[in-house]
Amino acid sequence: MYTIAARFLYGILLLLGFFFVFLMGKTTLPYLSFRYDVDFLLTKQNVLHLSAWRVAFYTHITSSLLVLLAGIIQLVKPVLVYYPRVHRQLGKMYVLLILLVSAPSGLVMAVYANGGFWAKISFVLISLLWWYFTWVAFRKAVQGDFTRHKQFMYRSFALTLSAITLRTYVWVLPLFAHWHGLHGREMYVWVAWLSWVPNLFFVELVLFWRNRVVRG
Repeated sequence: MYTIAARFLYGILLLLGFFFVFLMGKTTLPYLSFRYDVDFLLTKQNVLHLSAWRVAFYTHITSSLLVLLAGIIQLVKPVLVYYPRVHRQLGKMYVLLILLVSAPSGLVMAVYANGGFWAKISFVLISLLWWYFTWVAFRKAVQGDFTRHKQFMYRSFALTLSAITLRTYVWVLPLFAHWHGLHGREMYVWVAWLSWVPNLFFVELVLFWRNRVVRG
């Protein structure tokens, strides 16, 4: 019964993952018009004149969408079991995009993040940790340490999912902000940290629990 329930929950989570990728794609598409009066860009009028920021923004939103899709497909167990070559190729794409494009561009954007000092610190940290976890996962795979590879890939993907959790909090928090007197700047600082810290904390709990089960 437990196995059936776990598989059912796993299937639901995968479906939700693909659904959120679809929503992310719809959110990203308007920006590809390269107009500067679209949603988030309306809050960045003070940095739009910086070519480094513009390049970082457009490369980040497009590459991160591919990273998210590749990461979710990697979680589909039949792909891993029956199509290991697809798993490896998608894994290489995931790693290269994060190390060379998504994390570096995210770091550039972090320096100019809305919300002030603490929001910037949050986005800088996630960019650096995202890069580090992905790099270590890659190195462990090369070394043949697939247990550690999997652990660090979970950590990496937890931060990849911050693209979804960030937008979720951006939609949800304003509904509750006025109850607690949060202003836009303060709310964005909360969003910046909530977008990734709970994700990583949850993964660490799962890994801790699995280690305890293995050790008996």
